[in-house]
Amino acid sequence: MMPDEARFAVFGTGFWSRYQLAAWQEVKGARCVALYNRTRPKAEKLAAEFGVPAVYNDPEELLGIEQLDFVDIITDPSTHEQFVGMVAARGLPVICQKPMAPSLEAAGRMVEGCSRAGVPFFVHENWRWQPQIRAFKEELEARCTGPLFRARIDYISNAAVWEQQPFLKEAREFILADMGSHILDVARFLFGEARAVYCQTRRVHKELRGEDVATVMMRMESGATVVCNLAYAGHTEQGHGLQTFVLAEGALGSAELGPGYRVSTTTAKGTRSRCCPPPCYPWADPERAAVHASIVPCNADLLKGVTGGRAETTGEDNLKTVRLVYAAYASARTDRVVEL
Repeated sequence: MMPDEARFAVFGTGFWSRYQLAAWQEVKGARCVALYNRTRPKAEKLAAEFGVPAVYNDPEELLGIEQLDFVDIITDPSTHEQFVGMVAARGLPVICQKPMAPSLEAAGRMVEGCSRAGVPFFVHENWRWQPQIRAFKEELEARCTGPLFRARIDYISNAAVWEQQPFLKEAREFILADMGSHILDVARFLFGEARAVYCQTRRVHKELRGEDVATVMMRMESGATVVCNLAYAGHTEQGHGLQTFVLAEGALGSAELGPGYRVSTTTAKGTRSRCCPPPCYPWADPERAAVHASIVPCNADLLKGVTGGRAETTGEDNLKTVRLVYAAYASARTDRVVEL
């Protein structure tokens, strides 16, 4: 091991931890030295696969024995507050998977607790790190479209993600909490902050406990209207994967992220476009290539944050996304616009 490598532990060895560990191995300067999982054999199997030397089924024991530079928490959201507090109490920087917490109040306590402890706190929000979404942001920053007046983000899939993550099937709050955390973060990343939210939800798959369809309309600080369409009940031509499509309309033109990772800008001068496919990694699922590949640059950015630099998705920043998620739920319950 190189002396300048940051040593870290992972809490949780469920579905996403395999991709997270594979992505960390693509990032120079970090090495996972320990895994925690309440079911030890599950952790031992993953440790053997990725060459992680130590396994624990007691998180306090892990923190007491291992010499760490940070901890990456990849457990169920209901445990995030407990584990983030546990790590912060040891004075260690902490990364937490999204959604940050099962409530806005819990998310706020996590951010405040890490602030009081003086430890860096980051949320692993990788969707904005997809290369085609970064390229779309570049098009907007070029300002060829002029001031934006309207935008739409579509995440419409027929993927039964609850089959790979069974706990999602029992979640009272499903697509807004799980995918809304991603898509509303992308909306903020691309179009800035929202001032008001209106939302409607539906449950199409009756075997689910929570909503699998949501439509979120936001009035942004810029004055633009942004609509986010989310569905796991979509039977569309492009709905077989986990792709995100975006259309932004401005006074001078439009920008679009469409199928095939194609980013296009159209003005009075015509249309220019480029294809921005994700990198290919042998460990990534080809149907989820953009999602899995985006973990690598996200981890690289987070590594900067936990080692003293700056990273994009701080706890404070992600708290704004959590606030949007729960404003959307409040709007859906009351059928009213929620002012932020």
